[in-house]
Amino acid sequence: MESNRSLKIYFTSDIHGYIFPTTYDTKEQKEMGLLNCINNFKKDENTLIIDGGDSLQGSPLAYYCQKNEPTTYPMADVMNAAGYDFITLGNHDFNYGYEYLNGYLKKLDAVCLSENVKDELGELPITTSFIKVMGNGLKVGLVGIVTDYVNLWERPENLKHIKVTDPFPKIRQAYEKMKSEADICICIYHGGFEEDLETGKKLSKTTENIGNRICRELKFDLLLTGHQHMPLKGQWLNDTYIAQPPANALKYIEIEVQESKNGFEISSDLKEAGGVCDEGLYQKLLPIEARVQKWLDGPVGFLPHPLLPDFPLSMAVHGTQIADFFNQVQLESSGAQISCTSLANEVAGFNQEVTVRDVIATYRFPNILIVLEVTGEVLKQALERVAEYFDIDLKGDLCISDSFLKPKVEHYNYDFFSGICYNIDVKKPKGNRVESINYQGKRIEMNDTFTLCMNNYRASGAGGYEMYQGVKVVKEIQIEMPELILQYFEKHPKVILQKNGEFHVKW
Repeated sequence: MESNRSLKIYFTSDIHGYIFPTTYDTKEQKEMGLLNCINNFKKDENTLIIDGGDSLQGSPLAYYCQKNEPTTYPMADVMNAAGYDFITLGNHDFNYGYEYLNGYLKKLDAVCLSENVKDELGELPITTSFIKVMGNGLKVGLVGIVTDYVNLWERPENLKHIKVTDPFPKIRQAYEKMKSEADICICIYHGGFEEDLETGKKLSKTTENIGNRICRELKFDLLLTGHQHMPLKGQWLNDTYIAQPPANALKYIEIEVQESKNGFEISSDLKEAGGVCDEGLYQKLLPIEARVQKWLDGPVGFLPHPLLPDFPLSMAVHGTQIADFFNQVQLESSGAQISCTSLANEVAGFNQEVTVRDVIATYRFPNILIVLEVTGEVLKQALERVAEYFDIDLKGDLCISDSFLKPKVEHYNYDFFSGICYNIDVKKPKGNRVESINYQGKRIEMNDTFTLCMNNYRASGAGGYEMYQGVKVVKEIQIEMPELILQYFEKHPKVILQKNGEFHVKW
C-alpha cells in the first residue's frame, strides 16, 4: 500500500437555498451563504466537493425562483462554479415536485448519488454507488442515501414517479459491493443520529435517523451526514469518521484524509462562511437577487401592531399572536372548527405594515393545509404530545424538554391551537398532563368529533404526532401556506386580530 496519497473533501449540507450572505429578514449582509463558502475551496485533482442535500427549499430566494422563475436554478450555478463533484438528495429537495427537481439536476454538473431513490420514468439524472479515481490513484467509493421519512412528510403529488425505499438494505448492498473495489468508502447520508453521540442514550424510537446503526453494522471510512442541522466538526463513531455542518451555509466542513501503513488518518474542522464572496459569480447572480429583494419589499397589508417573536419557551407558555394569526388564516381558509400551527425554529415576525418579506421569513415552509376529522381522544393525545415540550429543571424552574432540543432543535414540533381552551400541568407524568379541553364552553368528551386544520407535515404524524395517522381526511387545500397568508391580506388589507381559544400551563 502506498502511504503518501491524500484526499481533501469540502462538505456542505442543508444549504436550504441560502446562496447570498443574508438571512433575508433584513437586507443586512452576514457571514453566511454558499457564495461566502466556495471562495475558500481550494480544489485540485485530489479534492472532492460534496453536498448532502436540502439545497432547493428554505430561503426566500428559493421560494421566489420556483414560483416566479422556475427555469432559473442559481443553486446549480453556484455549485457548478465551485466545482461540486457529488451531491445527494435531501427530503426538502422533493418539495417542489418532479419537474423542478429534474430541471435542477440536469443543470447541475455534479453527480447525484441517491441509492434509495428510484425514478420510475428514468428521466432524473441520478445514479447509485460510484468509484472515483483521484489524480494520485486513490479509489474513492461513494454512495448517497436519504431518510425514507420523505414518504411520510412529502405531498404525494410531489413524489409522483419517485419511489423512496428503506435506505439501510440499499446502503448495505452498495457497501458490500464497493468495499473490495475502493481504497476508501464514503457514505453521504441525508439523515442524522438516533443516539446521543456522547452518552449513547437512545434519542428516537423511529428510523428517521439511522447514523448510529450505519456506524455499528457497516464499516464506512467516512459518514457525511445532514438533516439534523447539528454542527459536528468530526469524530470517530465505532470505526467510522462522522461529520455534519449546520444549516443555511453558515459553515462548511473541511476534511483531510491521509493514507498510511495502518490505514487512513482522518481529521476535519468546521470552517466559517467568511471572507469575501466569489465576486464574479456574485455580480452575475445579483440581478436575480435584486428581483427577490424588490419582491420581498412589496407591501401586502396592515396589522393593528407589529407581531414580534419572543423566546421559544415564553411563547410556548404564554402564547404568541404570530401563531394566533396563522391559525386565524387557517380557520378561514379551511372552515374547520379547530386549527393548530407551529413556528419555525427562527421566525422574523411581522411589522405593522406587512411586506412579502415578513410573510416568507415568518412562515418558512411550503406546507399545504389538511383538515382531519378527529375525536376528542385523538385531540387529547395530540395535546399530551404538546405538553411533552415542557420539563422542570433541578432548580424547579420550567424548561424545554431535552427531547425537543437533542439531537436536533425542534421548536417547530410544539403546536399552538385555536378554537379550544385547555390546561396543562407539567408536574403530572407525561401522557397525563392535559387536565381539561373545552370547545365553545363545553367540555370535550373522548367520542366527540371535530374538524381540525393543520399543515400536511403534521397531518402525516411527523414530530411525534402519530395519533393523526389513519384519521379521516375531510379536505386538502392545495395552496401553500405562505400564499394563503398573502391571499388573506388581499381579502383583509387591514387585519383585525382574533383570539379564538386559550390555554394555561402550570408547574
